[in-house]
Amino acid sequence: MKAEIKNLKKVAQRILEAIKNKEKIIIYGDSDPDGVGSVIILEETIKELGFKSPKIYFPDREKEGYGLNEKALKCLKKYSPALLITLDCGIGNISEVETAKKMGFEVIIIDHHKVLSQVPKASIICAPKQKGDKYPFKELANAGLTYKLSKLLFSLANQHFNPERFLEIVVLATISDMMIIEADNEKFIKEGSLALNFTQRPGLIALIDITKFENWDSQEIRQKLVSILNAGQTIKHLNEAYVLLSEKNLTKAKNMVQLLVKKSEYRRQEIKKIFEEIEKRIDNSDLIVFDGDANWPLILLGPSASRACNKYGKPVFLFHKGDKECPGAVRMPSGVDAVKAMTSCEDLLKTYGGHALAAGFRIETKNLENFKNCLIKYFKR
Repeated sequence: MKAEIKNLKKVAQRILEAIKNKEKIIIYGDSDPDGVGSVIILEETIKELGFKSPKIYFPDREKEGYGLNEKALKCLKKYSPALLITLDCGIGNISEVETAKKMGFEVIIIDHHKVLSQVPKASIICAPKQKGDKYPFKELANAGLTYKLSKLLFSLANQHFNPERFLEIVVLATISDMMIIEADNEKFIKEGSLALNFTQRPGLIALIDITKFENWDSQEIRQKLVSILNAGQTIKHLNEAYVLLSEKNLTKAKNMVQLLVKKSEYRRQEIKKIFEEIEKRIDNSDLIVFDGDANWPLILLGPSASRACNKYGKPVFLFHKGDKECPGAVRMPSGVDAVKAMTSCEDLLKTYGGHALAAGFRIETKNLENFKNCLIKYFKR
């Protein structure tokens, strides 16, 4: 019998208890297609199980930053006490979870990222990479993890589960987050790609129609669907990709897709500008690419760092330079672990985390030079 993901059943039981007792539930997701997909799966699941109106919240990466953060918690404080469920974030937010608890929130973390040396003192943590988790496959996208939670919730509630409606979301999230195509993910991509052919979701129907799909493979899904979803911005704490994929009206969905297509093209041009600026500044003798600018939007640093990493084959650390703080994105060549590298410098960082090849950080501006030197020292070993 295959081992279960640690605490998955505990999370499901706690959510069913909250539904039964009509507690307030806040679903807090990262603002990328994996976080968006996770939120949609959990929201639609608990609504079908009888819970009418969970509060949905996506942090504004530019104004608030990644993950659970102090500014977001101040916005949410008026909903306390409530069950606060973080999706695709939270595992690195030690102090923020403490703040949330002091505000009266009960925190559940559902996160697929690497677990750091410390873990938050949340009520329940469901993360395949945490200590003591015996589930054999550790590389699920967060939407894949949430899909398994949804399936368990329906099972425990003795209700019918229709997997196709969520597999079409899981495939987008898995490809977007560039998870390895093995084991569970291979099945999700195969079945999810097939489910996209028969989608009843107006947002996906509009997206598929406008992008003129031909071959239902991972590369085309990434280039035509995911690239447009990635252009979605977070406005008033709702991500545009979430709004599109949740839309019930096809005409409205088509209008949204047309807007996102324009934003996607603008985004591509802005990433190109940042990359060209990096090329002008780069010193080929350096072990790493470490650069930032006050004019570089945080939401464009991940793809810009990916381009630089692919071209130069070096660890890349890019940041938006603020007066007091700098949020940043990290990309690594194959075989190098971004989280391990930053763990060696964790005393200098406010927050950090992610995957081995793609991660992020937040640091006080005054510590930038020390961080760079610490990283160089790490990579010289």
